[in-house]
Amino acid sequence: MSMKSWTGNFFEDFAVGQEIVHATPRTVNTGDVALYTALTGSRFAVTSADSFAQALGLRSAPIDPWLAFHMVFGKSVPDVSFNAVANLGYAEGRFLAPIYPGDTLSVSSTVIGVRENSNGKTGVVYVRTSGTNQARETVMQFARWVMVAKRDPASVAPEPVVPELADHVAVADLLAPTLDMAAYDFAASGEPHRWDDYTVGERIDHRVGITIEEAEHQMATRLYQNTARPHYDAHYAAGTRFGKRLIYGGHVISLARALSFNGLANAFWPVALNGGRHAAPVFAGDTIHAWSEVLAKDPLPGRADLGSLRLRLVVTSNRPCVDFPEEDMVLDLDTTVLLPRG
Repeated sequence: MSMKSWTGNFFEDFAVGQEIVHATPRTVNTGDVALYTALTGSRFAVTSADSFAQALGLRSAPIDPWLAFHMVFGKSVPDVSFNAVANLGYAEGRFLAPIYPGDTLSVSSTVIGVRENSNGKTGVVYVRTSGTNQARETVMQFARWVMVAKRDPASVAPEPVVPELADHVAVADLLAPTLDMAAYDFAASGEPHRWDDYTVGERIDHRVGITIEEAEHQMATRLYQNTARPHYDAHYAAGTRFGKRLIYGGHVISLARALSFNGLANAFWPVALNGGRHAAPVFAGDTIHAWSEVLAKDPLPGRADLGSLRLRLVVTSNRPCVDFPEEDMVLDLDTTVLLPRG
């Protein structure tokens, strides 16, 4: 039997300090943007219209930062989480620069922690993943940790190393693109609400639900070149404890981001992924709803025209969010976004 086929890394294959260069570089194009819009319905003006973006001083409508995130994440899957049992969480994520159609993303990861689980069959692997463009500029970086199967449960466990990760990205570390906010068009953006209009503790029901169809989530997973078998291989998924394919959690993030337009239309630029967890699986046919809570509100240093909101985005399955439920939660995401002031 040929041994050329890649079987993925198991827990024993990871070591703290290990550097992994992921295949394959990906040039992002307007076709990717069109498909992403078709799959999510995202309506944020700055990533939808060249004219809107150019008025702010950008060269064209940038790629939605979450589309870029999924592409970077997808590149890391074959090496980091091909044999994962679960993707457990995120931290210290930063969107560092706009990405445009025609840019090429390359991805690498550094192992920053390993810890065997008490069952001896799995372990947790912590990595920091970076996406760079064709000029070798880092445009995105995030930490994540996954539960990975062991190849041999009898193998000796490494010394546990659990990295200390911040619970959120400090305001001083947020990077905003160079923008002329005086040209921001609130009629075109869809809502009048500015940074000044939000208060800490405020909760927003995004109201509209969206049902996830089988074909759509399969197409989204392939768009991101995510090779995790539970998302696209029905025969493999039939043998798991769920008995069917799981929706890629990142697709849920993007759908929820699209839903958040209703109430946060001017939260136009994500700058940080502070943390998050996929609290429960999502399957084709489920209808997701979302609500947000303002956790913190800070002016952006050196900018009188931009402010940041730290938001908790909660996604529920088959349950509307008019009463801001904690039950039936499938995603609990902590992000920071930029809004115009004034």
